[in-house]
Amino acid sequence: MEQFLKWYLPIFLVVYLSVTFVIPTYKTLKQTGINPITFGKADTAHNYIGFAMKITIALLIVNVLLFTCSNQWYQLLNPYTIMHNWIYFLGLIIIHLALFWIIIAQHQMGINWRIGIDEKNKTNLLTTGLFGISRNPIFLGMIISVVGLFILVPNLLSFFVAGLTYFLIQIQIRLEEAFLEKLHGASYQTYKLKTRRLI
Repeated sequence: MEQFLKWYLPIFLVVYLSVTFVIPTYKTLKQTGINPITFGKADTAHNYIGFAMKITIALLIVNVLLFTCSNQWYQLLNPYTIMHNWIYFLGLIIIHLALFWIIIAQHQMGINWRIGIDEKNKTNLLTTGLFGISRNPIFLGMIISVVGLFILVPNLLSFFVAGLTYFLIQIQIRLEEAFLEKLHGASYQTYKLKTRRLI
């Protein structure tokens, strides 16, 4: 199973980043003329989170590449030994379900999809579909994804990436909630009472 993962995980990662980032960015830009990536260079908490998330993604890629290409370097990450194949299968199920969940949530967002807080272009408040289950289904999918990757490639770096991703997402969610309360007022407050932050 480990040999299978060594060639499969890099492919999955490329597909994951393409489907959840590159394609939606291009699609939104083409349909609306709006760049959905809202993180800038100004010294704000919002932009700092965007920068930190880029670092986290880079570390995730490095982790998978070391696992795939260099056993000698990978051993420096203090990997844990997986004793049973069912753990690998669990990890694979988790990352694929998370990807499917994110794709559905992004599709439901449509042209409202953004990476970060868009203060220039008003977006609609979504409260149905997956957004009726979770106020932040895409963030939930991202958290589940890194947990699944930790299960598949368990080491200190993947544990750190999973923890850091969770921490950064929790901060970003709170920044977005404050913005959405200003934007949508009572509608968002009612939505908060009915729907949990994650699940």
